[in-house]
Amino acid sequence: MFEHRDTRCIHGNLERPEFESTRAVSFPIYQTATFGHVGFGQSSGFDYTRETNPTRGKLEQTMSALEGAVDTCAFSSGMAAVSACIELFSPGQHILCSEDLYGGVIRLFDQISAKNGLTVDYADTGSAHAIEAAITPETACLYIETPSNPMMNVADLRQCRQIADKHGLILIVDNTFLSPYLQNPLELGADLVIHSGSKFIGGHNDTISGFVCSGSPALAERIRLIHKTTGAALSPFDSWLTLRGIKTLGIRMERQQESAVEIARWLREQPGISDVFYVGLEDHPGYTVNASQARGAGAMISFRTDTASTARRVLERTQLITFAESLGGTESLITYPMVQTHPDVPVAVRERLGITETLLRLSVGLENVEDLKADIAQAL
Repeated sequence: MFEHRDTRCIHGNLERPEFESTRAVSFPIYQTATFGHVGFGQSSGFDYTRETNPTRGKLEQTMSALEGAVDTCAFSSGMAAVSACIELFSPGQHILCSEDLYGGVIRLFDQISAKNGLTVDYADTGSAHAIEAAITPETACLYIETPSNPMMNVADLRQCRQIADKHGLILIVDNTFLSPYLQNPLELGADLVIHSGSKFIGGHNDTISGFVCSGSPALAERIRLIHKTTGAALSPFDSWLTLRGIKTLGIRMERQQESAVEIARWLREQPGISDVFYVGLEDHPGYTVNASQARGAGAMISFRTDTASTARRVLERTQLITFAESLGGTESLITYPMVQTHPDVPVAVRERLGITETLLRLSVGLENVEDLKADIAQAL
């Protein structure tokens, strides 16, 4: 009953705590740091907001309902969520990641995780052979981003699960680009799913948050311990903002995706554009795999211009589309990955992956699609 995801976006799992008797349609903000005890040895179920808070709890229940998770922890940012997952591993263990990956995660792995004794390697996770070739006896985790940022590469999650089972690995999937509305990696075999809630989930470019959704009670218990101990818990007000944003996730994703398909096809016909990377195009190398494991292609497009000067002209001349970092909000954003999201990636690696001075990334928002095309056209 009530299995559709757009309904879950609004109502979560329909559970309402007994203590919340007002039946407020907008779940209240419990803006408090601490909670009084009922009596000696007695608790209301809430003691300190770093550990538990009713507003954050409602958001976490909603995310669990959308992802099919045993439990979800809401963090102060997507990077805090990634960092919590990496705390599962010990010095000497090895993490294998998608080679095309958000630059902030690469910075975490290369500059923080390495310092803490973990080893990290990157591979083409769209290739089973490449994954197998990079696994070592110390490998403990396979970390996937699909579609990847910014080159929109696709990994076969069912295939990754088979490899993880063969080698005894924890499979972690970043599902930020498609959101739980379009893709549910836990159903495809992931152990943990990460989201930057600042993006499509919050959807309004007004708050930062992150999530870890757990697929098993054992992992859920470990993540919950890390969450309350390291302390990067999402605040009550930011929880409420994200909870409000998630109510329109379904309708936003449908509209943004509809516009993205049209813009991707239109971009291929424009002078000054040499390549378009969008997993909803039938000739995209990952189109078939993505169609088999997701309910859509999302609203993220990367494209390559003919020259670096053309790319910079587009960035400087768009009027409706904002030149900014981030993605997934109601406002369309255009990003220069080479200097904004991936500056810490070695130049040789960036060049090999295709993150060059001619590559731009577009997050399609809710503006009229004809206006968005007109803005890009005048900028070109």
